[in-house]
Amino acid sequence: MKGLIIINAFLRPIESVKQAERLKEEFNRLGVPVDIISNGALRYCVNKNVLQSDFNGYDFAIFLDKDKYLSSALTSLNVRLFNRHEAIRVCDDKAETVLALTKYNIPVPDTTFGALCYSEKDEIKRESAKFIGEKLGYPVIVKESYGSMGKGVYKADTEDELFAVMNTLKLRPHLFQKYLGKERGEDTRVIVIGGKAVCAMKRKNSEDFRSNVARGGSCTPLSLKGEYIALAERVAKALELDYCGVDILTGDDDKPYICEVNSNAFFEGIEHATGVNVAEKYAKYVIETITNK
Repeated sequence: MKGLIIINAFLRPIESVKQAERLKEEFNRLGVPVDIISNGALRYCVNKNVLQSDFNGYDFAIFLDKDKYLSSALTSLNVRLFNRHEAIRVCDDKAETVLALTKYNIPVPDTTFGALCYSEKDEIKRESAKFIGEKLGYPVIVKESYGSMGKGVYKADTEDELFAVMNTLKLRPHLFQKYLGKERGEDTRVIVIGGKAVCAMKRKNSEDFRSNVARGGSCTPLSLKGEYIALAERVAKALELDYCGVDILTGDDDKPYICEVNSNAFFEGIEHATGVNVAEKYAKYVIETITNK
């Protein structure tokens, strides 16, 4: 058995490189060689109406990228991806994630969606900001549909602030969500592999409303019990994710709500916080899945 780990050729934060190297280390320890390659180095094309690729000699690919065209092409070529193309596509777009979870009656914060705008000359109507504020209350959380590590997430405390953010983001897909401020700057991150939670931690940031470790958040381990864990597993099964990090907020009603679902969640922080070897568990799951297919 031999595997491939696919990373992005251009956007390569140190966390992505570490993720790939940790997985390779665990696969090698388990006797399965893997190569790390960028999406830019893996060629594919349509030649005389036939999809072709130089992907060969590999039994599977762990897709640590969000290049939906490459993941779609590899899927068409019957390559087993971890995660699968559709799961990556839905999780990469925060608006798509909300719509998908709603279909399964999985609780998410109240959400409205930004209208797509294609011209810098077009103006956002003030009435739109007024409607969103009345619908969601203040503060309002504004998220760009594409982004990670807390990037592209804003908090508007007033209508003027909301209107300004709307104008800034008008050419980018975005959404608006009710602010769940029961635990400011805190959330629960659960790592789920093969439909089962393997570890969880509480993230807290006293300096920012975003709890991300990349934004200075701290981590403490949590027990794998209770409704938060069950909800995370339910999310992973609904979206058919082999591996994911599920971020959960606590509402004013003391109930859990899904903040985001990360198909390529970084695990370095949670490994250190919990002592759980996430890379090993993921590698073992992949090997077992390929062996039994």
